[in-house]
Amino acid sequence: MSIPSGGPAAAPRVPEAVHRRRWAILGVLMFSLLIVVLDNSILNVAVKTIASPAPTGIGATQSELEWAINSYTLVFAGLLFTAGLLGDRIGRKKVLLAGILVFGVGSALAALSSSPGELITWRALMGFGAAFVMPATLAVLMNVFERDEQPKAIGIWAGSVGLGIAIGPITGGLLLEHFWWGSIFLVNVPVVVIALIAMAVLVPDSKDPAPGRVDPFGVVLSVIGLVLLVYGIIRGGELASFTDVTVLAPLIGGLLVLTAFVWHEKRSSHPSIDISYFRKPAFSAAVAAIALVFFALMGVTFFSAFYLQSVRGYTALESGLLILPLAAAQMVFAPRARLVVDRFGARAVCTVGMLLVAAGLAAFALFDADTPLWVLCLVFFVQGTGMAHIMPPVTVAVMQALPRERAGSGSAINNTFRQVGGALGIAVLGSVLSTVYRGDIEGHLDDVPAAARDVAGESIEATLGVAEKLGPAGRPLIAAANDAFIGAMHVTALGSAAVALIGAAVVAAFLPGRPPVPGEPDQARQAVGEPAHQS
Repeated sequence: MSIPSGGPAAAPRVPEAVHRRRWAILGVLMFSLLIVVLDNSILNVAVKTIASPAPTGIGATQSELEWAINSYTLVFAGLLFTAGLLGDRIGRKKVLLAGILVFGVGSALAALSSSPGELITWRALMGFGAAFVMPATLAVLMNVFERDEQPKAIGIWAGSVGLGIAIGPITGGLLLEHFWWGSIFLVNVPVVVIALIAMAVLVPDSKDPAPGRVDPFGVVLSVIGLVLLVYGIIRGGELASFTDVTVLAPLIGGLLVLTAFVWHEKRSSHPSIDISYFRKPAFSAAVAAIALVFFALMGVTFFSAFYLQSVRGYTALESGLLILPLAAAQMVFAPRARLVVDRFGARAVCTVGMLLVAAGLAAFALFDADTPLWVLCLVFFVQGTGMAHIMPPVTVAVMQALPRERAGSGSAINNTFRQVGGALGIAVLGSVLSTVYRGDIEGHLDDVPAAARDVAGESIEATLGVAEKLGPAGRPLIAAANDAFIGAMHVTALGSAAVALIGAAVVAAFLPGRPPVPGEPDQARQAVGEPAHQS
C-alpha cells in the first residue's frame, strides 16, 4: 500500500502500554469520527423537512439549505490545516477533546434554531469543532499503530465512514418520523458525552516532540486563503454562475493568498508544512484523487435526496434505507482494501475504484421516475465498492509520506483537499443542476401568478410548493417539475462521471504499482502488469 523502504523493519516506536490497547483506541477514534459523518449524512435526508414551512420545518429556501450545509464546510475547511498544526504542537488528545465539546454545544444550539439564519450560524460553530476532530482522529491513529499495521487500521477507520453513511440517514429518517426536525442535531449530544468520557480514559496524548518555532504568518495565510477560496466556490454555486464579481473576487483572492502561502512556506526556515512533499508524484496524486472523488460524489449526494424524496415520493427514512448498500459496501471492503493493494498495487486498485465510482455516477443519467429499486440499490453498492478501494490506499499514501511527528499536518492536508473538493462539487454541480432545471421549467410557469413565478423556478421543492397551492390546476406543473428535475439530474450526473474519469487517469498515471515481494521472480511480477525494474 506504500512504497517500501527496502531496509530492515523499524524498531517499535509505540509504547507497549499504548500498543496493547490500540484496537480499543481505534474504536474510540471511529466513534468520534462517526459523530461528524453522522451529522452530515443525517442533514442530507432532512433538507426537504427543513425546507417545509413551520411548524414542520423552518421554511428554509434552497439557498438557505445550501448555506446550512456550506457554513459548516466553510469553517471546517478553513480551519482544518490550522487544527492539524495545533494538534501536532499542543497535543492531539487536547485538540480532539476540545473539538468534540464545541461540536456538541453547536449541535444543541442548532437543534433549538428558530430560523434559517440561526441554523446557519450554529452549523458554522459545529464546523469549527469538527475541524479539530477530523485531523486529530487520524493523527492519533498514526501514533498508536506501528507502520506495518497502519494500512489495516486506516482501512477500518475509513470503513467507519461507511457506518456513518448508513446510520445517519436511517437515524435521521426515524427521528423525522417521530420527532421535530431539530432532533437530528440533538441526537449528537449524548454521543458527544460518551465520546468525551471514552477519550479521556483510553486515548493517549501525543505531539511533535520538536515542533520548532511557530509560523503565525503561514497559519494566517492558510486560513484566509482557504476561507476565501471555499467562499467563492460556495457563492458561485449559490448564484449558479462563476463570472459574477462576488464570486471571482474571493476565488482569485483565495488563490493569490494560497500562492503566497506556498511561496512563504518554501522560503521559511520553520514552515508549517514542507511543500517538497508535493513534489512526490504518489503524494500529489493521492491528494488529487481525494479531491476529485469527493467533487464527483458530493454534488450527486446533494441532489439524490431530492430525487428520492421529491420525485420518487419516498420518506426520509425510506431514502436512508436505500443508501444502505453504499454504506454496506464501504464497511465490508474498506477494511480489506489493503489485501487487494498488496496483491495488485495501489495504482490498479484505485484506478478500478475510480472507474466504479464513475460508472455509478453515470448510471444516474439513466434513472427516471420509475427506475426499479433493485437498480438503485445496485448502483449505490457499486459506488460504495469503488469508494472503499480508493480512500484507504490514498489516505495511507498521504499519511505515510510524512513523519509520524507531523501526522496532524498530514491528516489536515488529506481532509482539506477532501472538503475543498466536496464544496466545489456541491457548488459547481449544484449550479449546473439549478441552471438546467430553471431552463426546462420556465416554459411551464405561464399559469403561475407573476409574483410567484421567479420563486417557483428556483428548485423542484419551490415548484412543487407553488403547484400545491394551485390545487388541481397545479397537477400538470408537478409532472413538468419532475421531468425538468430528472433532465437536470442526467446532465449533472454525466458531469460528475467525467470528473471521476479524470481522477482515474490521475491515479493510473502517478500512484505506485504493486510493491515487490522479496524473492519473487520478475516474471511473476510482470504477469500482473508490473515492469521488472520497478521498486
